[in-house]
Amino acid sequence: MERTLILLKPDCLEKQVAGQVISRFEEKNYGIIATRMVQLDDALLAEHYAHVADLPFFPEIAAFMSSSPVLAMILEGENVVQGVRDLLGPTDSTTAPKGTIRGDLGTDRMRNVAHASDSPENAQVEIERFFSDLFATA
Repeated sequence: MERTLILLKPDCLEKQVAGQVISRFEEKNYGIIATRMVQLDDALLAEHYAHVADLPFFPEIAAFMSSSPVLAMILEGENVVQGVRDLLGPTDSTTAPKGTIRGDLGTDRMRNVAHASDSPENAQVEIERFFSDLFATA
């Protein structure tokens, strides 16, 4: 069994489509292991988006992702990392095919409903970032 991190972004929650997104995950038999609402602060944004933090568009990402809380989730299932990415479709919602989550519910490259881990290795790092208290050892 594999695990992945999902962040339902501010646009997803503002448009009240989180239930639709979660239903699509559940239809593929991906189990929900944990959820929590998270208000992303500067430190968490800088860590999560370290790979683009030096790029000119990072302030726009940070402003959007901190504009309201996100719903962080851990999903578990067979090949869940790739399966969720296939369900979401391409990052740019304007090029995502109909039938994918982003193609049906997203607006553009940033307002694309959800973040999903891009590899099992990154999923582990991201899960620990958002749910470290669940994995703390005594």
